[in-house]
Amino acid sequence: MYRIKLYNKIAKIGLSRLPAENYEIGEEMENADAILVRSAALHDVTFDKSLRAIARAGAGVNNIPIDRCTEEGICVFNTPGANANAVKELAICALLLASRNVVGAIDWAKGLEGNEDAPAAVEKGKSAFVGPEIMGKTLGIVGFGGAIGKKVAVAANALGMSVVGYDPFASDAVVAELGDTVRRVTELSDLYEASDYISLHVPATPDTKGMINADAIAKMRDGVRILNLSRAALVDDSAILPALEEGKVAVYVTDFPNGEVIGKKGVVAIPHLGASTPESEDNCAVMAVDEVRDYLECGNVRNSVNLPNLVKECAGEWRITVIHEEGFDAVEAIKSLGITVNDAQTAFRKGIAYTIADTDADASAALTLGENAAVKRVVVL
Repeated sequence: MYRIKLYNKIAKIGLSRLPAENYEIGEEMENADAILVRSAALHDVTFDKSLRAIARAGAGVNNIPIDRCTEEGICVFNTPGANANAVKELAICALLLASRNVVGAIDWAKGLEGNEDAPAAVEKGKSAFVGPEIMGKTLGIVGFGGAIGKKVAVAANALGMSVVGYDPFASDAVVAELGDTVRRVTELSDLYEASDYISLHVPATPDTKGMINADAIAKMRDGVRILNLSRAALVDDSAILPALEEGKVAVYVTDFPNGEVIGKKGVVAIPHLGASTPESEDNCAVMAVDEVRDYLECGNVRNSVNLPNLVKECAGEWRITVIHEEGFDAVEAIKSLGITVNDAQTAFRKGIAYTIADTDADASAALTLGENAAVKRVVVL
């Protein structure tokens, strides 16, 4: 019986994919085999020794202690692309909100409640909320090669915008798929100089934290409009607020507002609605559950953020999985225990390796590999 601990509400359509005869699911679960989580912070959580996997029903994993999980032999999954359409739609909404001052206009109109002269006041006051159209303007997408960035590029282009993209990690397949939709640049400064609007679609990493800072803003066009539906840490608040006051930045739309920016001039604060659609929550739950189940039952790794992905068809009665450091030959170590290996594969990622070995022999002796300092975790299925 596998034990699944929930740290947030996970859509029922996902949980229903875990057979009741094989899985216990609950928020107070002890000795869990896996955790399903959305936004709950796990950095201060002490994980059970039994814990083998954490699946985040969403793309970002900044709420999970990735390095510690790797050291403890815990595979961390996310669900890339599952909420991409929801975020894309909000990005298009953000483009329009950044242009037309719809939020300010609606707030102003509320002040006319009960006013018999409201129609005349509307006609007189609407000029204060004039804003530009997006058609014919240039959108710069930082991270155009990801699941969300790609969709935003296609949608913006269909709305008549020119799209400039920066993404050193974009695959050749994505670049070929987008074709002339995106004019690719290799320097962020080129994107900044060319864009009327800039939309961020990158994860929060040491390299991207505070990437929208005073130096970056200085390279942008006057009156640029910036959209941040990715992570709060990408934008330096101490740089964006003065730029808004001075008019260098016309509007800043953020899905990650805080007390520093809410209510400030030019800020459109959205309360983290990017993936808040029933379709997105269902998609993320289904993907997260399927990843966890395939890993627990078969040892297959799909969409891991800390282990190399490795999917292998069974070729024996027993399966041995080993998370270990590069340089440790897990297959030879298994054979040295007198276990005949039918077939094995090893994948590597940034100093960490993952080995799957299938055998028809009793593989229980392989558990002793866990005594080696180079081995993070060994499981026999």
